[in-house]
Amino acid sequence: MSYNASVTALAPSLQGSVLVLNRFYMAIHVVSVRRAFTLLAKRVAEVVSVEENKYLTYNFDGWIELSRLQAKYENATLSWVRTVSLKVLVPRVIRLGACERLAAPRVRFNRRNLYARDANRCQYCGRDFPAAELSVDHVVPRSQGGHSTWDNVVCACTGCNARKGGRTPQQARMRLIRPPKRPTRPPVLSQKAGLEIYRSWKHFLDEAYWSVELK
Repeated sequence: MSYNASVTALAPSLQGSVLVLNRFYMAIHVVSVRRAFTLLAKRVAEVVSVEENKYLTYNFDGWIELSRLQAKYENATLSWVRTVSLKVLVPRVIRLGACERLAAPRVRFNRRNLYARDANRCQYCGRDFPAAELSVDHVVPRSQGGHSTWDNVVCACTGCNARKGGRTPQQARMRLIRPPKRPTRPPVLSQKAGLEIYRSWKHFLDEAYWSVELK
């Protein structure tokens, strides 16, 4: 089976993310598993595996061979994709070669990223809440000239939001537990890195460089 046929045969229901590094091992993007296999099959990326605190790299052929060896052992922590003739390990980190360019991700200013940035915690009382019990609060209300920007919007529980009303925290005699800031990388990335299947990401995120474009 050709590489292209192998990629095409990936199960459409496959879910997951793969961290993308540049040639200097700096995190620059997150792509789908399908996209990662496409980059590997095009030979513009290689798999990076963290083993005993060492980085080992594999091209697509090497990764398929490693998958064949690993398939002999039943390891419930590993994820696989299956084609007509292949059973291949799902990579969690890949590294681009010099010739491939991917645009840096844009941190979208939306409710999901806002809640992730603030860890679903009311920025006034400091308590954690389910997303359904949180609201978006403008620190400087729009009625007083405040804007919908990363550094002027926070998560607030419905009680604190009602208490603050159309006032600034100072006017309402309330204090923020921390000032809002623009995230330097997609907040949901840190959430995923906390999951067991993405534990290898942590080796690269502290040195991540994200070119964030906000509007």
